Amino acid sequence: MKIRIEERYEAVIIELKGNIMGGPEAQEFSDAIKKMLTENKKHIVVDLAEVKFMNSSGLGMLISGLTTARNGDGNLKLACVTEKIHSLLMITKLITIFETFEAVDDAVKSFA
Repeated sequence: MKIRIEERYEAVIIELKGNIMGGPEAQEFSDAIKKMLTENKKHIVVDLAEVKFMNSSGLGMLISGLTTARNGDGNLKLACVTEKIHSLLMITKLITIFETFEAVDDAVKSFA
């Protein structure tokens, strides 16, 4: 998994690419969210357009990120959720926990 971070308007976009399997990347993801919150950047969008596969550890990473963001008075939203990932969120009932958007811009606008 590769992580790329960019700021757009009033939000931070975390672009994930490849397979989300947890591991060292999960710590990198967590550290990035904590850093944003300490910099008072509380609107976080995770772009999943380039994610090919996600296992339970990857889901745990997203849940942990959401929890960290909310505990820091922020919020984390998912954008460009692929059909595979959407099915996974439906099966695990996590679709009721995460706000999902078809496009990154839609997720960013939802913070207004």
